[in-house]
Amino acid sequence: MTDLVLTSPKASRLDHLRLYVGLHQPSDAQHFDRAFISVNRLRGRKKAVAAGEWIMDSGAFTEIATHGRYRTGVEEYAAEIGRWAHPGSGLVAAVAQDWMCEPWIVEKTGLSVEAHQRLTIERYDALLLLVRGVYVMPVLQGYAVADYLRHLAAYGGRLGSGAYVGVGSVCKRNVNVASVEGILLAIQRARPDLRLHGFGLKATALSSALVRDALYSADSMAWSFAARRQGRNANDWREARRWADGIAAQSVQLGWAFRRMLMVCEAGCGL
Repeated sequence: MTDLVLTSPKASRLDHLRLYVGLHQPSDAQHFDRAFISVNRLRGRKKAVAAGEWIMDSGAFTEIATHGRYRTGVEEYAAEIGRWAHPGSGLVAAVAQDWMCEPWIVEKTGLSVEAHQRLTIERYDALLLLVRGVYVMPVLQGYAVADYLRHLAAYGGRLGSGAYVGVGSVCKRNVNVASVEGILLAIQRARPDLRLHGFGLKATALSSALVRDALYSADSMAWSFAARRQGRNANDWREARRWADGIAAQSVQLGWAFRRMLMVCEAGCGL
């Protein structure tokens, strides 16, 4: 079965997705309208980040995946956010210090998904008390759809109407885009008002109309992995530029879950 490409007017409405390009070097942000930069790359930096707008990542993946915990309190991260939270900085949000819930991460920490969700909210609450002048992005965590819905309920009134909310633990699912679609659609049904941000999505996921239509924004550093795999410079901003331009130009396909349903129907329904 060939890929089903959207050619209806629906396709033109997918241009709303804001793509923040993940960068190794903050100085490379000058080449992009939107950038996604880890706080680990900003410590000690004094020069401004020159992107039109950018999001600060908390470095959560590095901390939890490498050390199984945060080695510093929220105060250190809040102070770093504060260095950049001034008019004209272009900083639109700082991601809260979440705890990812991929099975191998949960195994590393020795905690449960529920514990990771509770710790994620605790860090978010603590940051809100310390940060002024920039939006702290809460993160929904889980692995199964039911996990995300439980975490959404646990946030309760913290997530006001139209809140800008990250969706975590989806970046390693490029081989199972249908699962990303299912998570996003479930959150969207429960809270259609939320503006969702997808962390670390790759080209395959970003080619899904369901994924793109469910998201307000996304970030990705997939360009670096692709360049390294193909023997090119994985730190060159030009690789990021080419990749981002390719994402903007790529054909948008019907959702992978929907395509799978059509394939099953073709095989069993005599189409």
